[in-house]
Amino acid sequence: MFDDGSVIGAVRISTSNEAPRRAILTQWSVLVLVSGLTIVGLIWAVYRLASWVLKPLHRLDSAMAAIEHGEMGARIDDETGPPEARRMVRMFNQMAEEIERVMTRQQEFVMNASHELRNPLGALLMRVEYLATGLDEGWIDDVEHARDEGRRMTRILDTLLNVARDGKSDSSFVAVDLSELAADRAAGWHDRAADRWVVFHTLTDGPVLNATDRMAVESALDAIIDNALKFAPRGSVIELRVAETEGSHVISVRDRGRGLAADQLEQATERFWRSPQDQNVPGSGLGLAIASDLMEALGGRIELRSPDGGGLEVTLVLPASTAADAAAAPGGDADA
Repeated sequence: MFDDGSVIGAVRISTSNEAPRRAILTQWSVLVLVSGLTIVGLIWAVYRLASWVLKPLHRLDSAMAAIEHGEMGARIDDETGPPEARRMVRMFNQMAEEIERVMTRQQEFVMNASHELRNPLGALLMRVEYLATGLDEGWIDDVEHARDEGRRMTRILDTLLNVARDGKSDSSFVAVDLSELAADRAAGWHDRAADRWVVFHTLTDGPVLNATDRMAVESALDAIIDNALKFAPRGSVIELRVAETEGSHVISVRDRGRGLAADQLEQATERFWRSPQDQNVPGSGLGLAIASDLMEALGGRIELRSPDGGGLEVTLVLPASTAADAAAAPGGDADA
């Protein structure tokens, strides 16, 4: 306080800052708590929303995995989630029902076909036995070949019936001499090749033992030989070569036909594919595709190439097994 420029007094104002500090801390605590609760609530809401959206997808994934493992009756019973997910679930159930229907029809067809073919095949084998009694010794080899082919067809039909009934093959790996197998199948196709004046040359360095499914290899080789005979020129030679390579055993069949262009080799193993220049040749375009499927089931593969000199060479590549492995395979002594 001043009076004519002179200080006559002073006023001091003092206060404590504890109360404002406590008020500020209280307000910040409330703000943090509300924010935390809000964040937790939002996280819970997002989790529930994500679960609502993704739960149908999880069930869909489980049902697809079940179908992949052969449980064709797997379905999604309830429809929850957003409209898009419910629509996808309904479409999946419809698709699964259609697949099951198609698979059932295929199984029924294979079972009926294999069962019905057994009767005429059995009658044919009985007729062969009956005719064999009236033939002289010069026909013994031909009769025995007919018996072998009949027994082989019976094994194939039995396998088809088992696959259709149980969904799996009962085939077992045995010791197989691939050289002997190739020579045997060449003999089996001899008559058809002779009609076209085609000769088989089987080239091998000796026995090549492999632990594999004999019937599957025979079927694959038959499909390749059949394909070679379709395109082999009259009077030509078809070469069957059996060899051991590093890590694999191979059986190759080479004809002297027109062969395939480089860009056609990759397409040749597709189902129903036919070369444009061979559309007039009888066939379904399934032979090489079936051979490829059989090799993949055995852990092998099929290779195609156009060798120098023309023609087409198709090679069955099987994983190599040692002679000891082949001899130790179940039934090895019978086929070695």
